[in-house]
Amino acid sequence: MDSYIVRQAIVNEKHETTGYEILYTDNSLKAGSTDDASAANAIENFLSSMDSSKFLDGKTAFLTFTSNLLEKNIPKMFSTNKLVIQIEDSLITNPFSQNLIEKYKQSGYKIAVVDFEFAPRFFGILDIVDYIKVNFSPMNDNPSIENIINIGKSFGKQIVAYNIETQEAYNKAKSLGCTYFQGSFVSEKMPSEIKKVNYLQSNFFLLMVAVTKDEPDIDEIENIISRDVSLTFSLLKLVNSAYFALRNRAHSVKQALVILGLGQLKQWIYLLSFKQDDGSMPDELIKISFLRATFASELLESAENMPISRSEAYLMGMFSTLGKLMQMPLAEVLEQLPISDEIKNALLSYEGRAGILYKLILSYERADWNEMSQCAAQLGIPQSMIAQKYFECVESVNSTWAGLTNPSHSEEEESV
Repeated sequence: MDSYIVRQAIVNEKHETTGYEILYTDNSLKAGSTDDASAANAIENFLSSMDSSKFLDGKTAFLTFTSNLLEKNIPKMFSTNKLVIQIEDSLITNPFSQNLIEKYKQSGYKIAVVDFEFAPRFFGILDIVDYIKVNFSPMNDNPSIENIINIGKSFGKQIVAYNIETQEAYNKAKSLGCTYFQGSFVSEKMPSEIKKVNYLQSNFFLLMVAVTKDEPDIDEIENIISRDVSLTFSLLKLVNSAYFALRNRAHSVKQALVILGLGQLKQWIYLLSFKQDDGSMPDELIKISFLRATFASELLESAENMPISRSEAYLMGMFSTLGKLMQMPLAEVLEQLPISDEIKNALLSYEGRAGILYKLILSYERADWNEMSQCAAQLGIPQSMIAQKYFECVESVNSTWAGLTNPSHSEEEESV
């Protein structure tokens, strides 16, 4: 079944991820099938194929429901504090649908309305609405956006600006007082308080390439870490923390590498490179790096005639966000990396089959199912397995993230 589901981050003004909208489609349905059938199949696939709590990483889900799905109690598959029932504005003016929505509201669910248009007939039912979603797509030239936001705020509603794809759209949404933001630009936007990484003083690039080789050389990795005092200190501190609960402390880089293992090492290196002195880091952007890297390496296994290895596909996904993390043009960052031209050209201009793979990943993130399908066909990747691979990669990344960010908490608890 060619069902696709992707999550898109919804962030607040501090750029903290507060929830994910779940976007879905089901291409296996025959022409003429209703939206209800598509939605039901996609939601069922979402709930039955995976642990939705792991997929959402503990955040709230924004999920669109039709009137029939509301009548069939589908929202009750989710707990009230983990779901925002998202509806089109046409449902609110339908008396039958309005009664259903009011019942869900009384049960404790929050309600979001997409593309709400203010008119006298809507004012009487505003009490049941918590969020108003406003479309900031360049294709949407609605002149009443500012009025919708101002009136919504005057009624105490939270405003979610979605389809934020450019700096201009983000600036406009922020200036108009939107509460939350959603779109490819904000998911990759660096928090303004994050300082620029002094990458020239780090062995990060060489180390990332070394640990992701098909056959990593432990001596090479040891040498790279050993000549960087900050990396050596951080590695020994990590493996000697309460998180690993060692009977005997590691006293050398090689001992630490054996304990940590190459799998965790490459994740730790990337995380460490962008961690600030105050302990903060651009969480969502680094998670995107991990997810793209894992997704690319998994999809490569099913792609035909690829000029790059699985480890190179991993690097391609991981390095795709470096321009934003380094706060400089990606082309300038890539010039410093000892990676193949196939990866560089793919990241900069989508060239070659590696570029098609990269484009597939980006189109999946945007829920651009048509472009994603075209890329999959070009690479010979069975479309029926893409969604399942995405689910598995999301869970893997969430698990990795928890493991990487827990050691510091363990140390704090031990020192109390």
